[in-house]
Parts: sequence; C-alpha cells; structure tokens
Amino acid sequence: MQRFPLLNTYQAWSALALKTGEMMLASAQVIGHRSARIAAAGPLPDARDRREFTLMGQEKIEAAAESALAAGMRMMALNQQIGTMVLRQWIGGAGGAFALVMQPALALSGRRQAALLRAAMLNSGALASKLANSAAQVAQHALRPVHARATGNARRLRNQ
Repeated sequence: MQRFPLLNTYQAWSALALKTGEMMLASAQVIGHRSARIAAAGPLPDARDRREFTLMGQEKIEAAAESALAAGMRMMALNQQIGTMVLRQWIGGAGGAFALVMQPALALSGRRQAALLRAAMLNSGALASKLANSAAQVAQHALRPVHARATGNARRLRNQ
C-alpha cells in the first residue's frame, strides 16, 4: 500500500492543470495569429493562406479523434483495473466476514470485527485515491494530442 496516495493524486491533477494551462496559452497565440492572418487575407486569400485555413479545420478533427481514441483506450485499461480492485475488495470482505462468523468466542469476534472494519476503511480510502488518480490519467491521455497540436502550431506560427 502506498504511504501517501493523496499526494500522487494531487500531483496527477496538478500536472493536468499545468498541461491545460500550456495548451490554453498556446491556443490563444495560435488564434491571435490566425485571426490576424484571416483579416489580412481578405476575401481572396492566396494559396499559402488557404493551406493554413484548411489546416485549421483538419487538425481540429484529427486532434479530437486522437483524443477520443486515447481516452477510450485508457478507459478500457482502467475498467480492467477497477474490476480487479473491486474483486479484491469483495474477496477480502467475504473472507473477513466468513472468519468473523467462524469465531468461537464473542471477544475474539469483536477483535476480528474491528480488524475487518479497519481493513475495509483503509482499503476503501486507497481505492478512492486510485480512482481519482486514474481519472486524472484519463484526462491527461485525452489532452495529450490536443496539447501537442496547439503547442506545435504556436511554435510553427511564431517562427513565420
């Protein structure tokens, strides 16, 4: 069991927030550059401008598709992990309940019940932390293609 699972969850969500901020800043730069370019091109853009304007729509569709695929793949893996964790919790709880029923003395039963409750509470907290961390990972996987496109465009357009 991890010693500070909430710290890892905080780190995962903080990394997601940082990447989102980078993407938003890059997107603002790209939007500003392209808006100025559209205004300057007027009603009859040249071939270079038409390529750039076509790329604007095409890359959004591609990034959205890649993002959906990445999130879907991560969710499939996450569903398997959640199923495994739930099965472990269920088996652990069933085994503990069976051991509780089989105690010959009331005093031993009370100790076993306290141990079972303590284990259930600790495992539930760790499980909740893992789920929160996994949700952040799904979001990170979904953001990665969009972030790559936005920051790549910002670099490319800055050098033009």
